[in-house]
Parts: sequence; C-alpha cells; structure tokens
Amino acid sequence: MLLGHNDNSEVDESMKVTIAFKYFGSGLSERIPRVRRGYAHVANNRYDKWESYAIGGSADPTIFSEGNYFVAPDDPSKKQVTKRLESGSDRKSWKWISSKYVLLNGAYFERLATEQSCRCNVKEEEFSVYDGSLVPNLTSSAGPLSCYSGKIC
Repeated sequence: MLLGHNDNSEVDESMKVTIAFKYFGSGLSERIPRVRRGYAHVANNRYDKWESYAIGGSADPTIFSEGNYFVAPDDPSKKQVTKRLESGSDRKSWKWISSKYVLLNGAYFERLATEQSCRCNVKEEEFSVYDGSLVPNLTSSAGPLSCYSGKIC
C-alpha cells in the first residue's frame, strides 16, 4: 500500500489517509503502508509476520501509529516494525508517533533521540481507537474474503 506519488511530489504533502481495523497476514512483504510526504493515521490494525517491514515512510511523512498489534516474523533480522527509507538528518526530523501498541515475538520500533510529536488529531477522522491488546477481537472478521465463482461470499 504505497501512499504518495514519489518522494519529490510536493502535492502529496496535503494527503491525509486513515488505515484502520485491517488484518495484514503473514506473507506480506512491506509497505503496509509506506507513506511519502503526507499524513497517515494507522490505527487498530493487526500485523502478522511481515517479510521486510510493516510500516515505512520516506520524504518527511507524518505517521501516527495508534493501537496496532504487531507479531514479528521468526527471522531475527526482520523484527523491526518500521522502516525509514532515507538516511542522514532528514529522517530524524520526521513526525512519527506510536502509542497503545502491542509488540510480540520480538517486534520492535526503531527509536530516534529526536522523535517528535505530530498533529495527531485530525478533525475529519474522529473515531475511537482502542488499545492494541483488543485488536485480535476487533479484526477477527477482517482479511481476505473466501469467495469462489458461483458461490455467495
């Protein structure tokens, strides 16, 4: 789920996206989501055993990860939840906040000494976000449909 045209697209700075109540199962590699420039509120989602990283960003995005449930893959080299796709001082200025989350099987966030606050209450997206411990119940019916030709889903 790539949000934003490219790292140089200034028009994406006004993008506001909410991704909520989803189940991202094992076998997904990365970009669940990856945010370029704009604002993303990623709330009450379940992430199980991603292959590279779960939430990524580039070009100075604002990411508010709230109440998510992360189960890391078994591979010790792939347990980091987030990926900042730029190096140097630029990535240290990003506005990236995580709260109310659950980290299992060794999942972890990269911490930066300069982690900053963000405008995390966008009026248009007012809804209740629950603690990450409740996400397995909230997403128990989420995920791909089991649909077959000639059968009602």
